[in-house]
Amino acid sequence: MAFETPKITYTGKIKSIAIGKGDQAILLGDESSYPFHLFEGEMPNTPRIAMEVYDVAPEDWAEAALKPFTGVTEDPVAWAKRNVEEYKADMVCLHLISTDPNGLDRPADEAAQTAKKVADAVDVPLIVWGVDNDDKDAEVLRKVAEVCEGKHLIIGPVVEGNYKQVGAGAIGYKHTAIASTPIDINLAKQLNILLGNLGVPDEQIIVDPTTGGLGYGIEYTYSVMERIRMAALTQQDERLQFPMICNLAREVWKTKEAKLTAEEAPTMGDPEKRGILMEGVTAVVLLLAGADILVMRHPEAVKLVREMIGELMAAA
Repeated sequence: MAFETPKITYTGKIKSIAIGKGDQAILLGDESSYPFHLFEGEMPNTPRIAMEVYDVAPEDWAEAALKPFTGVTEDPVAWAKRNVEEYKADMVCLHLISTDPNGLDRPADEAAQTAKKVADAVDVPLIVWGVDNDDKDAEVLRKVAEVCEGKHLIIGPVVEGNYKQVGAGAIGYKHTAIASTPIDINLAKQLNILLGNLGVPDEQIIVDPTTGGLGYGIEYTYSVMERIRMAALTQQDERLQFPMICNLAREVWKTKEAKLTAEEAPTMGDPEKRGILMEGVTAVVLLLAGADILVMRHPEAVKLVREMIGELMAAA
């Protein structure tokens, strides 16, 4: 008797969304199986990688993470172009860290103009990420949405404390909202319900379950993302059937293991390889949990993960 691979019957499907515009628009989602289980269903849209850009030069990055961007960290437009032209990023993720009220506290108008310059300079989709301050993000992201009308950005994080303001901007100017909740399936579902009740179309919502880095809570992140996918695909939970984005680079590279120099940790090997591998392993774990977009930093880590995606899609 021939062996038959046991298969799961899926009754749900991940919603499809499009980001960017024109020929450079990218489709996400539309999966009808668990990640890379193409022997059971379909995964028509390959997961994508966005590379980080900061709107001011970062002060706390590890030397290994800064080296690939020498000469451009003072200019977010030049930085974005390098990510796209040299490192072949599928998308750019602009972090508006200068707007942090506990830092430079730059005004919304200035941040929106920076976002527009970056959006005009690259032909790939742009993600614009705030500073995790509900009030300031509400002000800044609404202005970004207005100034970048027609660019079809992804803007966030959109949280329960500011979803009405940012969600209204996403509706009015046709951007995709990043529904961000702190690693909890019930909170993720609730925020998706709130955004839907507000009037944000399903095709303009992407879920950020939030994540930890390798060794810093990645197991819990994986289990929550896995439960979200299970509910979406096998329990037909329509308010969890959205693509997912994972902003992992900052979580990985802020850890002490990623920042320790060879002198500080002589037994831990080459610090650059260490950071690259930590980022790469974190990214692959999140891919297997269901991530549709990975926000990454180091080009070598991006290269490794891109190769892994290709192999997984081919093997499936």
